[in-house]
Amino acid sequence: MERIYIGMGSNLAEPAEQLRQALAALEQLPLTRLLACSSFYASDSLLPGQPRYTNAVAALDSNLQPLQLLDALQAIELGQGRERHERWGPRTLDLDILLFGERLIDEPRLRVPHYHLQARAFVLYPLAEIATGLELPDGRTLDALLAACPFEGLERLTP
Repeated sequence: MERIYIGMGSNLAEPAEQLRQALAALEQLPLTRLLACSSFYASDSLLPGQPRYTNAVAALDSNLQPLQLLDALQAIELGQGRERHERWGPRTLDLDILLFGERLIDEPRLRVPHYHLQARAFVLYPLAEIATGLELPDGRTLDALLAACPFEGLERLTP
């Protein structure tokens, strides 16, 4: 089994409930075990005029292959009403594979580590809650990424 970290976000249709439903769906994935979930955090949208996001990070152990997991995550998003109209637009649910074991993946449909991981406090701080001392497959440490990404615009919602 490989350790996988999933970034979760929602800013429509009761975002915290969307994340709770996503966690329940992750628990049902075949060959997969949900290990932990960070606190929920509120963050500003990347684009002006959108509602704030609720974000979290989940840790999984899984025997699914990366594209199998991606397909499963997209099915969960679709099942919770995700519509893909606007890049970085409002959404009921966004599930991103942040890290997949020690793998470096560069496929047309999937890039791991997630290509914006280092610049997104709403991913790094929840990840740090459940992955203390983490070293990324490319050699960077989570501590170094946190030091370069201030805790600005975030509000911790749950312990």
